[in-house]
Amino acid sequence: MEFLFVVRALGTGAPDSRSVLDAYRINVLNLRGWIKILRTVRLRYYAPALGFLMFAVGVNSSENDFLEAFKQPAAIFAGYVGQFFVKPLLGYLFGTITVTLFGLPTAIGAGIMLVSCVSGAQLSSYATFLTDPCLAPLSVVMTSLSTATAVFVTPFLSLLLIGKRLPVDVKGMISSITQIVVAPIAAGLLLNRFFPRICDAIRPFLPPLSVLVTACCVGAPLAININSVISPFGFAILLLIVAFHLSAFVVGYALTGLVFHRVPNVRALQRTLSFETGMQSSLLALALANRFFQDPLVGVPPAISTVMMSLMGFSLVMIWNKRKEKNLIKQS
Repeated sequence: MEFLFVVRALGTGAPDSRSVLDAYRINVLNLRGWIKILRTVRLRYYAPALGFLMFAVGVNSSENDFLEAFKQPAAIFAGYVGQFFVKPLLGYLFGTITVTLFGLPTAIGAGIMLVSCVSGAQLSSYATFLTDPCLAPLSVVMTSLSTATAVFVTPFLSLLLIGKRLPVDVKGMISSITQIVVAPIAAGLLLNRFFPRICDAIRPFLPPLSVLVTACCVGAPLAININSVISPFGFAILLLIVAFHLSAFVVGYALTGLVFHRVPNVRALQRTLSFETGMQSSLLALALANRFFQDPLVGVPPAISTVMMSLMGFSLVMIWNKRKEKNLIKQS
């Protein structure tokens, strides 16, 4: 069996220079052997891998970029609304459809609702970096805010939608944000500020390395949750999860266009908020499902979501970058 994964990585020079699109194609033969490797990546190196991607964002940014991000409170609030209002509404809708129209067990519907209750995925910030590098700091701020407040919002939403209050580890959340987001980005910013020559030397190697790391971050959840994907309800849940994430991407994009239609370069902001709304921390939902629900079926939607959310998000990266390329060609 051949597993073909295509990723387009965006290599940038200085933050104000024109972005250059590089295409990388990774052909992975013998999927079973790679599943074993990816399981090791997931268990041991997933968090450091995300940290590396955030470090790449920091190296290609400056502190002024983040200061500018905080000057956009309306956009930050819109991202928060997308995460914890729009997305839970969609989760409730598709969770209800799962039980009433598809006739699947209630636990499956609860699993979809649980996915909609968690914070944004850190990969959304890297997806934004690949499409619109100038807005990557804004995405980092949005995702970090939703993750930090998820310790309060996620239990409330789960109680509201599912009827079960789920305690979330506050110290664990703070530690995760620090290790995966704050520390790597700060290291990249400091390196860019005080050692620019080192940054210039390592920048050419970041795109191909980022492609490899991104492929592992997408493939590792698939390797871990392969049994859930091929479960008896797997195909029906797959369709529902794809519809849920697709709706979140579309609604995030459309609502941003309506609210911020007068903002310069509104398309870039639409893409950013689309990633924020459509990409969730499904791994957190999976951990909560395994820990607080007796029925193992609750964990199946989050397991499938970890895979589809990543694949759909980076597929949008490729689509939007190709469109941007075509527009640049037309303008030239």
